[in-house]
Amino acid sequence: MKQILYRLFEHQFLGRDEAREILQNMVAGKYTEAQIASLITVFLMRSISIEELSGFQDALLEMRVKVDLNEFDPIDIVGTGGDGKNTFNVSTASCFVVAGAGYKVAKHGNYGATSVSGASNVMEYHGVKFSTDHDRLKRSIDESNMAYLHAPIFNPALKAVAGVRKSLGVRNFFNMLGPLVNPAKPKNQLLGVFNLPLLRLYSYSFQQSGNRFAVVHSLDGYDEISLTDSFKVISNRNEHIYTPEEIGFTRNLEADLFGGDTVEESSTIFDKVLNGMATAQQTNCVLANAAFAIRVLCPEKSIAYCIDEARESLVSGRAKEKFVKFVELNS
Repeated sequence: MKQILYRLFEHQFLGRDEAREILQNMVAGKYTEAQIASLITVFLMRSISIEELSGFQDALLEMRVKVDLNEFDPIDIVGTGGDGKNTFNVSTASCFVVAGAGYKVAKHGNYGATSVSGASNVMEYHGVKFSTDHDRLKRSIDESNMAYLHAPIFNPALKAVAGVRKSLGVRNFFNMLGPLVNPAKPKNQLLGVFNLPLLRLYSYSFQQSGNRFAVVHSLDGYDEISLTDSFKVISNRNEHIYTPEEIGFTRNLEADLFGGDTVEESSTIFDKVLNGMATAQQTNCVLANAAFAIRVLCPEKSIAYCIDEARESLVSGRAKEKFVKFVELNS
């Protein structure tokens, strides 16, 4: 590892196979926590290359606990994290709105590393027990339209570095990898990223896969469609910068999306969204993200139509019904 770190400190790049081997060695316990922290720090100081990202991705997918949900053709809705905004669980709420609209979701998530509450925190708060049981996951997505794949139990590499990531408390290349290593390997994905270089990087990666996707970034730094500013979307069809007003919403303030200081506070906002008791700003943010996820699945539909579908899911109570069923099946 010393030689690798020296090379990286001199601004050299890793090859794809080299990156793959390094991550495998991490899991095997061949590096100290200090060495892992140093490696993470390198990729905070410079951009990760496509070859490096692909190599890390290869290693994680090879080592994952496999689960086959292809018959449901699900979508994953996720943000990279690391935007420093500490929003409530927008992506997780959006998943249930999409599920309530009749679509299948296979969400890959984890505990919050750079925010108070990640997807796994809010799930666990509601009594969800994480599982790799294939039959249980298939029943969950069949009956509630939602399967949740808790990253650490599906990939030992993510579990092996969890302590270091939490101690550092800053975004890192594992934030970047999470959306690429969903163990179900869904063919559809809505991904939010925290800066424009990552937007381009992920779009290149997804284009190579041939999957249906949309990568989104709010230009003021959010890793989701925050409606606080214009946002850029790159999909397998095109790329476009939207304003909130262009898709029928008023602008939010940063304070409107704050997720609170505890998991309980963030979970309370999540509940209010699904119960139709959230603020208009919180609700609109979730609707916007859910609508663009629906459009990944149904590119022939207009954005306005997808927003209407998302709103109907929420207003009708179907999003809440799917969440209640999901918790029942996974507790």
